[in-house]
Amino acid sequence: MMLTDVLNIKYPIIQGGMAWVSEAELASAVSNAGGAGIISSGGRDLDFIREQIQKAKRLTDKPFGVNVMLMDCNKDEIIDLICEEKPAFVTLGAGNPVPYFDKLHQAGIKVIPVIPNVKLAKRVAEAGADAIVAEGMEGGGHIGIQTTMSLMEQVIPRVEVPVVVAGGIADGRGLACALLMGGAGIQMGTRFLLASECKLHDNVKQKLIEAVDTDTIVTGYTLGGAVRGIKNKFSLEFVEKENSGTVPKDELRKMTVGTNRLAAVEGDTENGMMQAGETLIPLEKIEPAQVIIERIMKEARETLANAAAIKL
Repeated sequence: MMLTDVLNIKYPIIQGGMAWVSEAELASAVSNAGGAGIISSGGRDLDFIREQIQKAKRLTDKPFGVNVMLMDCNKDEIIDLICEEKPAFVTLGAGNPVPYFDKLHQAGIKVIPVIPNVKLAKRVAEAGADAIVAEGMEGGGHIGIQTTMSLMEQVIPRVEVPVVVAGGIADGRGLACALLMGGAGIQMGTRFLLASECKLHDNVKQKLIEAVDTDTIVTGYTLGGAVRGIKNKFSLEFVEKENSGTVPKDELRKMTVGTNRLAAVEGDTENGMMQAGETLIPLEKIEPAQVIIERIMKEARETLANAAAIKL
């Protein structure tokens, strides 16, 4: 089954839930363009989340979702709020999503957990997930240890539910690859950071436009919560201290507090953590979400047509 069938959308593209920048304007723009937008609840209070869901309902009559970070202390209250407001679907990550399946399904909400390995993919599929997002380490923000390709090869044949592929996908060739591998569609986060509807600070958008393929770095491997972002003063100094083995883990964790917001909202590109995936060269300019999606679909169609002509 394709993602378009699961969510009743035109194109098999989900916009990733990115903390501080995935708000109603971006989510509704992606949904209006034929994909499925997502509002991020990470780090937000209940009033803000409710406001954004209701705003998105005013901006689009198309399906959209909410991303829930299960490491957030108010996750149970967020789930209750989502059940009241009833967006079309939720994506859940950074924790055990299974205990929330029944409540969300009873509210008529599709459940799409984000998974980093085969073991968890099987577990959530057997528990009743409507689809899953298999997210490789090439993506931005919190990452696992497997690549997108290895997840596609190992997860897709081993579960019965639709698999959405994520991690380092930024153009139509990536979508075509996922579909050829048997995926149901793709999730993209970093690519939508340059959508004109995305509220990411202009300083960070410019850094993304200037970035090349080797400009990301991973922090927090030793803390059990690796995060990928753009190299800058903060991330380079953090990794140096982390690798030295002389800085206590509690001190390292304190260094990270508030750094995502510092970059995304306040525009501090030196001391903030600019979360982004590895595929950076396609990020050439700021443009509407509809333009981004239409180009990706055009590239995907061309790539699939060329693949059909290959003789083996």
